[in-house]
Amino acid sequence: MVDRLKDKVALITGAARGQGREMAELFMREGAMAVVSGDVVDAADAEDSKVTFVKMDVTQPDQWKSVVADIVAEHGRIDILINNAAVCEYEPILETTDEQYDRVLDIDLKSIFLGMREVLPHMIRQQAGSIINVSSIWGLAGVPSSYAYQAAKGAILNVSKNVAATHGQDGVRCNSLHPGYILSPMNEHQAPEINAALIAGTVLKRPGVPIETAYAALFLASDEASYVTGTSLVVDGGYLAP
Repeated sequence: MVDRLKDKVALITGAARGQGREMAELFMREGAMAVVSGDVVDAADAEDSKVTFVKMDVTQPDQWKSVVADIVAEHGRIDILINNAAVCEYEPILETTDEQYDRVLDIDLKSIFLGMREVLPHMIRQQAGSIINVSSIWGLAGVPSSYAYQAAKGAILNVSKNVAATHGQDGVRCNSLHPGYILSPMNEHQAPEINAALIAGTVLKRPGVPIETAYAALFLASDEASYVTGTSLVVDGGYLAP
């Protein structure tokens, strides 16, 4: 096996389970020096994993500072940041409360601002780094309902382009990743009719699985993507193709 992330250090949020966990485990298999999962939930089978699991609320600036400082103190660098933590609310705009809107935007979007702001000085210092912000197909196309979620996921596309444009000269790449319907804990309580419609809308006629987004993230994180920045990589089984 080629170690595509040999000696690299990564921080992945929302990586205690689901596609974030799949990314973390894959990165370790691909030779990363260290992968830190920052999540508010406990990871299952953590004792059997080489991933480092830390409790982290991505909406709290002080926790970002602490986690990133600990990573740099131990390893001397941070090469990869994947902002994967997210929640989803399904209410349309007229049913979205102030509290719902603020919660979704804080977790899904403001956390990305906090994370990039914290890691960028280290990446600029080392003149290298890859940031991957996990959006969604709903960051690229309109959908009924899910107003707050779509507000956040749409904004992720542009903030990723902004950082790519601002810090490309510093050796930092920044891209957004746009999964379609992926089987994961975040959508396991989604209404069956929504799931059926999403699957029917794909050209592959099946849901995705976490390893499929993990491999996309691996490419963006690796030096194989050294000329890829400011782009939006879609992993959706062809949902947006028609």
